[in-house]
Amino acid sequence: MNILGLDTSTPASATAVLKSDGEGFARDPGVGEIGSRPAHARELMPAAAAALAGAGLGWGDLDAVAVGVGPGAFTGLRIGLATAHGLAAARGLELRPVSSLAALAAGIDAHRRLPLIDAGRGEVFAALYEDGEEVWAPFAAAPEVLARRVAESGLSPVAAGTGSLRFREALEAGGVRVAPPEDRGHALSALAICRLAVDAPPSPLEAALPHYLREPDVQPQ
Repeated sequence: MNILGLDTSTPASATAVLKSDGEGFARDPGVGEIGSRPAHARELMPAAAAALAGAGLGWGDLDAVAVGVGPGAFTGLRIGLATAHGLAAARGLELRPVSSLAALAAGIDAHRRLPLIDAGRGEVFAALYEDGEEVWAPFAAAPEVLARRVAESGLSPVAAGTGSLRFREALEAGGVRVAPPEDRGHALSALAICRLAVDAPPSPLEAALPHYLREPDVQPQ
């Protein structure tokens, strides 16, 4: 199965193609790009086309599109899901939603992994994984509250992601281990989205929804 993977849960777009033979081609952001201004609407489709070209495939060679459903930024998730929905509907592809936190955790080099995505409002989106298994379901919390929960658990996970970079000082003051600033684990890889999607069931288009965890910052009047 040839899978196109997309993620827009952070400001930087991540795209990749995983071929049926297991070979992967990624157009992932560098660590220095993940805190940049979002430009998903402009960057996502060209990056996807570049990943396909790198894999030596055309749009007609794809079997499925995998998409990170968050949690993450409200607008970014909407763009990623809309793009994935459009591709799946137009080309008759399976749509496979994947947790963005689980994909971020896959890139952390540790036994216990604490992926953190900047949630705005002074909070992070977090979850805890151990050997690929979810220990804490995704939640939103202030970094001080998260650090207290980690301390009370007696566990010692390694944190990475945009949330850990933004709140490094508060997290480390609370005893949380944060990966070094240059560590690649801070940047979510769309290849992880693809690999998780291999074992994820396909979803009807109407059932593939963003995992916001919170209400959007701007409410309709």
